[in-house]
Amino acid sequence: MTSAFLEPGPEPGSGVPARSGGPAAGPGRRTVVAAAGAAGLLVALTACGGSDGSDDSSDAVDGSGSTGGAGAGAGALAATADIPEGGGKVFAEQKVVVTQPTAGDFKAFSAICTHQGCAVTSVADGVIRCPCHNSDFSVADGSVRGGPATKPLPEVRIKVDGDAISLA
Repeated sequence: MTSAFLEPGPEPGSGVPARSGGPAAGPGRRTVVAAAGAAGLLVALTACGGSDGSDDSSDAVDGSGSTGGAGAGAGALAATADIPEGGGKVFAEQKVVVTQPTAGDFKAFSAICTHQGCAVTSVADGVIRCPCHNSDFSVADGSVRGGPATKPLPEVRIKVDGDAISLA
């Protein structure tokens, strides 16, 4: 047989409410689960969000993973010297990839993979690569070179003015 241990309660008339013998009141299970879900959603949305646009070159990624766009003029996407021959750079904020298939020939394509909408992230050895399912696209014309994608990357119009590249 078990006996319950009872603590003496407050004195009657002391103004202190009597404790119930049950567990301490706190957030319910549904409240905790909802809060955890909301926190997870906030983290996911923050990770997917862009920058405030104060520095257009901050989201530029080249094939080596380095960032920046040194040498580009104000309003320009990049300087021609920033785009390697046979390669290119991905500008995540603008959702565009700029390539230079041959010396002095600059092209631009959407940085959104035509397979399932992931962003392409690298350009090297004549190939624009989507990391989600390994689709590869040509730096020369955006055509599919391999992977599950079946449609080419759409071309984006750019303007080359001296050594500055900008969206047209």
